[in-house]
Amino acid sequence: VQLQASGGGLVQAGGSLSLSCVGTGPSFQRSTMGWFRQAQGREREFIATITWSTQSPSYADSVKGRFTISRDNDKNTVSLQMNNLKPDDTAVYYCAARKPRKGASVYASDYTYWGQGTEVTVSS
Repeated sequence: VQLQASGGGLVQAGGSLSLSCVGTGPSFQRSTMGWFRQAQGREREFIATITWSTQSPSYADSVKGRFTISRDNDKNTVSLQMNNLKPDDTAVYYCAARKPRKGASVYASDYTYWGQGTEVTVSS
């Protein structure tokens, strides 16, 4: 699976952005997908994941109620809608895929395939 993320940018606090990640390869539809972020000087952080089978979402507490992950297997796309953004959300955002038929995980080490990252900056 190869992944290409897009949609980052500069937004004011309280605003919204939608990130998109397009995957190539026949196993995308059978892969649990995740979004992570990494702020400057910090560890990579789990944001959200959506399973391949039931499309069940899970979120980090820091974004629960503000971010929504979704996927469209017909388009090999996973999206992250981010609302009510805060300056602390500033980071490079990465989409990632697990190997086929694996379940949800919050650990970056469980994800095998990674996109190149898209930068999100939230100004106060």
